Amino acid sequence: MASRAEAFHALVRGETRGPLAAVARAGLRLASVPYGVGVWWRNRRYDRGKNVRRAGVPVVSVGNLTLGGTGKTPCVEWVARFYRELGIRVTILSRGYGSEAGRNDEAMVLEENLPDVPHLQDPDRVAAAGRAIEELESELLVLDDGFQHRRLYRDLDIVLVDATAPPFCDRLFPCGTLREPASSLKRAGMIVVTRTDQADAGEVDRLRTWLAERFADKPVTWSEHQPAELFGTDEPVESLRGRTVGAFCGIGSPAAFRRTLEDLGAAVADFRTYPDHHPYTRADVDDLRARAGRLPPDAAVVTTQKDWVKLRLPDLAGRPLVAVRVGLAFREGQGLFERALRAVVPPTTDD
Repeated sequence: MASRAEAFHALVRGETRGPLAAVARAGLRLASVPYGVGVWWRNRRYDRGKNVRRAGVPVVSVGNLTLGGTGKTPCVEWVARFYRELGIRVTILSRGYGSEAGRNDEAMVLEENLPDVPHLQDPDRVAAAGRAIEELESELLVLDDGFQHRRLYRDLDIVLVDATAPPFCDRLFPCGTLREPASSLKRAGMIVVTRTDQADAGEVDRLRTWLAERFADKPVTWSEHQPAELFGTDEPVESLRGRTVGAFCGIGSPAAFRRTLEDLGAAVADFRTYPDHHPYTRADVDDLRARAGRLPPDAAVVTTQKDWVKLRLPDLAGRPLVAVRVGLAFREGQGLFERALRAVVPPTTDD
């Protein structure tokens, strides 16, 4: 059963056919006009410096152009870990979409992987920045999903572009998934192309040409999301090769998760999707147990780390529940990326 997000993506990509779908797309195209005007006016005000606040310490933003699904969390983790290894006190700031009791799934993932990096969630990033500096003595702030949240000044804007869904194939919301026009990439300080391993080679070349022609002055790096380890078991990720699995997830790009499992060599016998940041209920768990019970006895049930941190169940219907932790790995430009990160930090006498 497709989630509402999947149904929306199928509609705007033209995969849903029929007269009603055509009428719906026409309505969405009309609605995107006032939305685009609002985005233009808002960006124009910020471009003039209206209401922009400085934190007093360096701020690095990790964001994108689209409504989720580009893999921000692994990049935020990579950036925060880089600065911690330099001995810098880092705090992550996020809005907290889908949060309950003050923490959402992304915060729980980052706390699991970066136990020594505080994570503050607050729609008012300026206020959160003040608390991070005053109460936590933070020396650098990483702004999660910050490209459109422009009230807090940033020293480096890292913008992620998903190679499997390039901006030139998308439209402005609600006719597509772009939160602002692709031309907004001109504000980026660094462009990181993600999931290059899951995109067709021809499409990657097309994206490379498009970026070179339209944003020739912007540094670009090329990355992929590599399975790093399995939670819920002592076995390596390679243990999924040739194994029958049932899988489920509630993330922005469920197709990317399924592709990850298939690339690992797993035989995906069942795949259930939920909306991004889905809060699992008892009814959901009962349904997952029923689905798991229909799998072969030696099968595993696999999910993402974002979903696992909300469930933390050892098994479903006697089948072990494991989670794939994904990490960011660079194919091209890691040195370029590291130099950009170092450039925002004031040099010390040891440098």
